[in-house]
Amino acid sequence: MKPWGELDDPRRRILIQGLAAGFFSSAGNAAAQLFGRAPGKLPAGQSIYRVSGRVTVNSQEATLQTRIVSGDTVETAPNAEVVFAVAEDAFLLRGGSRMVIEKPPSGLTSALRLVTGKILSVFGRGRPTRIITATSTIGIRGTGVYTETDPEQTYFCTCYGVAEVTANNDPSSKETVVATHHDKPLYILAKGKKGESIRRAPFINHTDQELALIETLVGRTPPFVFPMDTYNAPRRDYP
Repeated sequence: MKPWGELDDPRRRILIQGLAAGFFSSAGNAAAQLFGRAPGKLPAGQSIYRVSGRVTVNSQEATLQTRIVSGDTVETAPNAEVVFAVAEDAFLLRGGSRMVIEKPPSGLTSALRLVTGKILSVFGRGRPTRIITATSTIGIRGTGVYTETDPEQTYFCTCYGVAEVTANNDPSSKETVVATHHDKPLYILAKGKKGESIRRAPFINHTDQELALIETLVGRTPPFVFPMDTYNAPRRDYP
């Protein structure tokens, strides 16, 4: 995992600094020069805000014109990245990732299956959602979260909101997280002792400015905004 705050794409670094400095005012003009336009709510019919590197939707290479809807599979090559929205939810999918936006039966909980990789997500308040990984099932509603997963463990940060976290191979390992600002990141292990498959984790690999960006794409703001780009750690220490 890349240490927190280490941004390997210089365009992404400039965008984040722009978000922090002017929150889409004069800094938004710099972002527009880099990405085509300043961040704002996506127009009706548009799903993708930014695509960098090779990204596919249902095995077809994605462009800014590609629509993404429930039932689709989105994949990113190493070092690629895509920022997009589906209805009231928005996502930043990092390189080397594969996610499936499962289409639920009418009236039932929707689900996002992260097969592998890293994703920052914000969800609308309209309906409950589950995030499913190889090691965890997480129930959320109206929440901002960051997830990384591989076959051995899942990293999960409730950036704000409420999440019900359960280890897939150890249902006795359950935890409810109520967070206002990255209060309790967790590791969910594939092979942990019974009742101990969920452990505390550090704060890594995502920023408040990125949360602000993807919330903006669906016409919202996060419950916190740091106006200075000097923010480089959560407000509390983690073991």
